[in-house]
Amino acid sequence: MISSVRGEVLSVGLDHVVVEVGGVGLAVQATPATLATLRRGEQTRLHTALIVREDSLTLFGFAEQDARELFGLLQTVSGIGPRLALATLAVLEPDKLRAALVEGNITVLTQVPGIGRKGAERLSLELRDKVTALGGTGDVPAVAAPGALRGEVVEALSGLGFPAKQAEQAVDRVLGEGEGHTTSSVLRAALAVLGRKQ
Repeated sequence: MISSVRGEVLSVGLDHVVVEVGGVGLAVQATPATLATLRRGEQTRLHTALIVREDSLTLFGFAEQDARELFGLLQTVSGIGPRLALATLAVLEPDKLRAALVEGNITVLTQVPGIGRKGAERLSLELRDKVTALGGTGDVPAVAAPGALRGEVVEALSGLGFPAKQAEQAVDRVLGEGEGHTTSSVLRAALAVLGRKQ
């Protein structure tokens, strides 16, 4: 997985940028908002996702890490591929997208070409809780750092096999009690909470 690229911008197209990394020009698909921040000849660093298909390797790049996380999350929904996920982020900024998913705002979600009413309902239904866990809108602690921390720890607990809802409740409890400020300390405390529930 190529998670980021850094180098000189060789050219900026309508839907992609070419970044020179170690003497190799990498074509990176990106949203108009990301492309607008790039200038030929300047250095850049993009958060990226590599999509592997039988007949292609495609890099998608984002100025912000949370946009890349949402890009991956969108593709977990049936019928949403990388192109449609990128189109969604081209139309809706990450914060606006999160809010629409959490609130079930079908009107906002159907602004994206290729997403109809049923698709928007499915997106909201499947991603509402996951988006909240990422540290966006909803029941997330108001401070930005704990929000990001919460998402990381919930993801780690889910990776260990705990149900997402249980993981979220345990992390919220730990953060609510003000135990620890690092990912590892919150993870340890959340594991202790989950251990007591077993």
